[in-house]
Amino acid sequence: MRVGKRRRMTGPEAAIQLETWGIRVSRYGLVLVLALIGGLKFTAPEARGIEPLVLHSPLLSWLLEALSVQGVSNLIGVIELTLAALIATRPFAPAVSLAGSLGASVMFTITLSFLLSTPGAITSLGWVPVLGEAGQFLIKDVALLGASLLTAAEALQTWQFDAGHRLA
Repeated sequence: MRVGKRRRMTGPEAAIQLETWGIRVSRYGLVLVLALIGGLKFTAPEARGIEPLVLHSPLLSWLLEALSVQGVSNLIGVIELTLAALIATRPFAPAVSLAGSLGASVMFTITLSFLLSTPGAITSLGWVPVLGEAGQFLIKDVALLGASLLTAAEALQTWQFDAGHRLA
């Protein structure tokens, strides 16, 4: 004897479920990536690895005049860990999560600029552009930028509409 018949999900309902899960995976995947990579920034091999990226960046090279290579790496690690923590607050503080996602968007935009400033990041095989070693390392930031923007939009929607805040 069946207690209740489960209704089949409609196409639009399935799409909403997929979107909800996609946003959750994007958000907490982003948190995980930022936390893991941010934690690695406190190690000497990671600091040496990002040195050429920072050195050739018109936006960040000045940091190497103010701090050691490890100091710059530590600073970036603190930023990444802070952004991870801010993004993770979405269930109880969507405005804070919004700030974290927007901060991550800025950070990934800056790291993507390394594709243009780091020698050898993009090379060519005749007329075909090819990613060099640094470019292969950096290209993932396109997807991370997309995840940051997606989670920012969702956090903004929740903060603005569910909590009664209105942007002018």
